[in-house]
Amino acid sequence: MRREHVNPDKFTYVQVLKACTSLGALEEGQHLHAQILESRYDSDVFVGSALVHMYVKCGSIENASRVFYNMPARDVVSWSTLISGYVKCGRAANALELYIQMQQELVEADNITFLSVLNACACLSALEEGRLVHAQIIHRRCESDSFVASSLIDMYGKCGNIKEAVRVFNNMPVRTLVSWNAMIVSFVKCRQAKNAFELFQRMQCEQIEPDCVTFVGVLNACASMGAIEEGRHVHAQVLQRGHKSNVIIACCLVDFYSKCGSIEDACKVFNDAPSQDVAYWNAMIAGHRKCSQGKSVFELFYQMLHQGIKPDSLTFVGVLEACACVTAIEEGRQVHAHIIQIGFESDNFLMSCLVGMYAKCDSIEDACRVFNHILLPDLVSWNSLILGYLKCDLAEKALELCQQMKRQCVQPDGTTFVAAIKACGQIAAIEEGRWIHSQIIGSSHESDLIIGTCLVEMYAKCGSIEDASRVFNIMPVHDVVSWSVMISGYVNCGDGDSALDLFRMMQQDGVEADKVSFLAALNACAIIRALEEGKYVHALIVRSGYESDIAVGSCLVDMYCKCSSIEDASSVFNTMATHDVVSWNAMISGYMNCGQAEKALELFWEMQEQDVEPDQVTFVATINACANVAALEEGRRIHELVIRSRGMPNTILGSCLVDMYAKCGSINDAWRVFNHMPARDVLSWNAMLGGYAMHGLGKEAFRLFEKMCRNDVAIDSMTIVYLLSALSRAGLLDEGCYYYESSTPVYVSPVEVEHHGCMVALLGRASHLDEAEDIINSMPCHPSISIWMSLLAACRVHGNVKMGELVAKRILVLDPESACSYVLLSNIYGATGNLGGKEKVQKIRTKRHVYKQPGQSWIEVNNCVHTFVVNDKEHPKIEEIRAELQSLYGRMKAAGYVANRDFEPHEAKEGKNDFAQHFHSERLAIAFGLITTPPGTPLRILKNLRVCVDCHTTTKFISKIVRRTIIVRDLNLFHHIEDGVCSCGDYW
Repeated sequence: MRREHVNPDKFTYVQVLKACTSLGALEEGQHLHAQILESRYDSDVFVGSALVHMYVKCGSIENASRVFYNMPARDVVSWSTLISGYVKCGRAANALELYIQMQQELVEADNITFLSVLNACACLSALEEGRLVHAQIIHRRCESDSFVASSLIDMYGKCGNIKEAVRVFNNMPVRTLVSWNAMIVSFVKCRQAKNAFELFQRMQCEQIEPDCVTFVGVLNACASMGAIEEGRHVHAQVLQRGHKSNVIIACCLVDFYSKCGSIEDACKVFNDAPSQDVAYWNAMIAGHRKCSQGKSVFELFYQMLHQGIKPDSLTFVGVLEACACVTAIEEGRQVHAHIIQIGFESDNFLMSCLVGMYAKCDSIEDACRVFNHILLPDLVSWNSLILGYLKCDLAEKALELCQQMKRQCVQPDGTTFVAAIKACGQIAAIEEGRWIHSQIIGSSHESDLIIGTCLVEMYAKCGSIEDASRVFNIMPVHDVVSWSVMISGYVNCGDGDSALDLFRMMQQDGVEADKVSFLAALNACAIIRALEEGKYVHALIVRSGYESDIAVGSCLVDMYCKCSSIEDASSVFNTMATHDVVSWNAMISGYMNCGQAEKALELFWEMQEQDVEPDQVTFVATINACANVAALEEGRRIHELVIRSRGMPNTILGSCLVDMYAKCGSINDAWRVFNHMPARDVLSWNAMLGGYAMHGLGKEAFRLFEKMCRNDVAIDSMTIVYLLSALSRAGLLDEGCYYYESSTPVYVSPVEVEHHGCMVALLGRASHLDEAEDIINSMPCHPSISIWMSLLAACRVHGNVKMGELVAKRILVLDPESACSYVLLSNIYGATGNLGGKEKVQKIRTKRHVYKQPGQSWIEVNNCVHTFVVNDKEHPKIEEIRAELQSLYGRMKAAGYVANRDFEPHEAKEGKNDFAQHFHSERLAIAFGLITTPPGTPLRILKNLRVCVDCHTTTKFISKIVRRTIIVRDLNLFHHIEDGVCSCGDYW
């Protein structure tokens, strides 16, 4: 036409521009544009719109934008075309800005405009903007258009608001296949796979023929649910409808079978494919990676190369992800070499994957090296390195890189914000987190569900639960993840009530709980000891099918234990199909916390028989169990296991061992462990100091404290408590007064209630009862019952009846059920010969039904812990024990023993003969030790109550008669009795 000198008109240009558009012929389109300018048709709105459309379709958005803004007049077509162009080239934010400008210029949008703008909102997860567009659609009466309605469903689904998506779907007068597909995909996107599958079944009932998009959506739903049988039925329909050769569906089937753990079925789909192009190989590589078969991924990759299939960028992405999953850095380096060899090193996305791979393999230096070789790092590259720093626990570096990225004018996206927020949470950098939050406010990311959830988590981790709650409450939509994060936030700050309230709200909102939310709810029940709520959550877990999950089972055990329902905990533990170290730990710790240390130790040895490797938590619990029942030999066996499995114990285990040996009466072993620890913290020093205090070794404690100061160990309040306690039990009055008065100014340790208690005990021991009372009366806080009890005990020792009566009355006002105060006051009256007063106290105690905790004593013989109670009749050797006690009683009387009748027994009322006190639990334990151990063997007894005066005297006599060292640990301290002399100096 041009050769024949026929001048084209505007209609000619429009048609030829359409031809360029169809062919993607940018260069020809540019030549045509030049001719249009010469012909002066560029001012025509139809020609201008056709030019914009051509440039958009040919991928030249800048030229399209330039033509658009040079047009003297623009119609809805030109506006819609450029908006659509911005969306297609990934510039959704520009599309929304252009739409706002279009409204300001009073150009009425049409259905095509709405489709593009809704797509932009979906890309940005811009829910609020999407709602505004929806309102305009309703105003223009375009909602009945099936394409517009389908786009609304898609937008709401991608923004996480499934309720609105369902409402639009249900209100459609006529539903097309596109709308059914949009709804199914939205359900999958919002993690409601079950609803997606049910909709697919409903669609079939209504005889709507599915297409490839339907099958892809439903297969993804089956993969999310792990519903392999349902997925197989869908696979059968795919074959029945002739979609076997469809590459997208075949790849989706491979993905589905892989996620369901059936790699054999995935391989069958792959092998049955009519042709195995690179897309199939990529699907297989991704499938094996999802099944954690890293070695198979590498084999597939090299098999692919061997068959002459050239890998594309997606192939390398899959293989690099496999390297990252199994931390196979050497294989990753080989893949890196292949990328360079094939010539993909200029592919920014691949380079970003390499950065991520090296970071996940803990080689941040390699990650930085790759990043620095990228000529123009794009947003994906920056994000990869930021996430790499985060993976390597270098949160500060991640935040620095975010700042550097901003300085280089690279605009952050949702991934950047998520990484930066997580970095702030990792190091509790709340101010930086608030600054990042301020950058998000007002941006298109403000309503993003994932970012909102990350902000909630960050504020919770930084300890600002109010900010977390505020963000959560203004989020436009919530999914199960955001609910779980908020519930966990309340749990982590100790607010179990609010956590459970929120869990109930989540159920009322119709959101199905998942594993994480169930775990958080169970932990909330454990915090507030809410047994009934815990049972309710347990019922929900059973209904939801999570009971068989090992983590949920372990958490149930822990919850029941902390709610003191050890039977329910044991029932759950015994019905678990398998146990890991966490579930064993939960049950062992549960027995410990419920005062059943013997059961805890039994379970530990059962765990050993089943070859479950104990971890630090296991060892801490079992070492503490040994300490609780003074099981020294078992403690030594566990110590050997610690060394065998973990080498030299760390500070936590070392401190526990020091404490265990001290509580088992072997202070020398405690010192040996302490002395050989490679590193010590304040807990280790305190454990040793506390051991010396328990054993009444004041001078040793004093020397250790001085050494602690010389080593510049940061002293805390418990250090001073243990020091004062040791000085008190050793009767070192002057030293105790000095450290009590100088604890705050010299050692920067605030005076605690326990410090006052130690001083009261020290002054009481030294018979300075008035000064002890003055300290109590001058305390800035309310004195505890234990402090008053300490003064009352001193009144008993020194026979101060008047003060004893006053102190006892104070205690009974604070705690009318305090049996010890009745006993001590009764002992005071008895010791001073006031039998009337003693009888009166006993009558009041009986009338008020106040009873002491039953006395129990433990002794370990031949690696077995034996338990005794007062007047025990159950022990298999009880007759021999009683005979031994009768024999000892005769020898004691011959040595000058006279029963002390001036005290109120802990475990039984006084009998009418001297023999009644013979059968207190510690005496039975001592007698058992004498008849079952070789002569000269030291005996170690543990008692749960304070040793009574007569038992203390009896033990001293027995020690001298049988020439044995007897170590008794009662409620207050250790009594080392040798040759008739006790380390406590008869003051306890």
